[in-house]
Amino acid sequence: MVFEQSHIDHDRPDTVGTDEFWLNMGPQHPSTHGVLRVLLRMNGEIVKEAKPYFGYLHRCFSKKAESLKYPQVVPYTDRWDYLGAMANNMSYCNAVETLMGLEIPRRADLIRVLTLELQRIASHQFWIASFANDIGSTTMLMYTMRDREKIVDLFEMMCGARLTYHFIRIGGVMRDWDERMDEYCRKIMAEMPKFINEYEDLLSGNEIFRMRVEGIGYMTAEDAINYGATGPYLRGSRIPYDLRKVQPYSLYPEFDFDVHTSERCDCLGRYEVRINEMYESINLVNQALEKIKDTPPGDHIAPDLPRIIKPPPGEVYVATESPRGELGVYIVSDGGQTPYRVQCRAPSYVNLTSLNHAAKEQMIADFVAVLGSVDIVLGEVDR
Repeated sequence: MVFEQSHIDHDRPDTVGTDEFWLNMGPQHPSTHGVLRVLLRMNGEIVKEAKPYFGYLHRCFSKKAESLKYPQVVPYTDRWDYLGAMANNMSYCNAVETLMGLEIPRRADLIRVLTLELQRIASHQFWIASFANDIGSTTMLMYTMRDREKIVDLFEMMCGARLTYHFIRIGGVMRDWDERMDEYCRKIMAEMPKFINEYEDLLSGNEIFRMRVEGIGYMTAEDAINYGATGPYLRGSRIPYDLRKVQPYSLYPEFDFDVHTSERCDCLGRYEVRINEMYESINLVNQALEKIKDTPPGDHIAPDLPRIIKPPPGEVYVATESPRGELGVYIVSDGGQTPYRVQCRAPSYVNLTSLNHAAKEQMIADFVAVLGSVDIVLGEVDR
């Protein structure tokens, strides 16, 4: 951390008798979870201004995609939000399929829904682990990582990978759902509600935890909309905006589920939304398992998928509901085997733009909670 004294306006009553200073939090600060740099203007321990700086990774995905064939781009999408890689695969593949007018087999679409909801649970578990750890609870890290490993084990059965999966492919999925996966998935879904109950026992009624998050990072519904917030970060401010409901994709219209919100508009509300979403995702996975059972095996890739993928000239924007919010992919095709242009609308990137509003006038210790409540993955914040 670097301290730098700033010019002080001594006519302002909140700075009389004190020296303001600029404080670098990050990059590579433990609470910024990677290469995010936030420049804080401090008055004592009170945050007067927070300026987030992005783009330290320099992955150049958009430019790189222009030199790759359409199927070759899919593994690169795993690296955006590496805690929600299935959702990344889905957004890109869905965009390419929309350009092509390609119809996905029902069984493949059901497997996609199942994997997306498993990914949502695993992502929220990691968020709770890091959020609680940021504000001093290391026990939660051990509980959630223990349980998340069960879902990661299932992903390894499905595709051989534990973080960047390349499982959802253009035209369907990598492989069919089998009895071994089905049996293991049903087993962990039967156990998962008990695990989430343990998280709530540890945190929800914990007096210290509630003191650290209740009333912290307050953001009204109007402000959240104005800043373009999406995902649990937005739904924690009372807005029931979920692309699975408002702009349905895949087979989500066939599923029965609720969109959870919170009236609190603070860090505690965002925590409650993610807890409830994990329960809801368990419900969705169980529904998907029953629907998959009623479809013929082997139908996991589009039979009319061409060997060489060359979408017709045009452009498309397709968005899905990732664990962090609206994950959109914009593709321009010139009719060739490689995209003319690919751009990702990353929810972590957009949600971070409201950081100054949510963190202003908070203590620096509470700033850590506010930042954690956004739920960022720096892989998709990179430009």
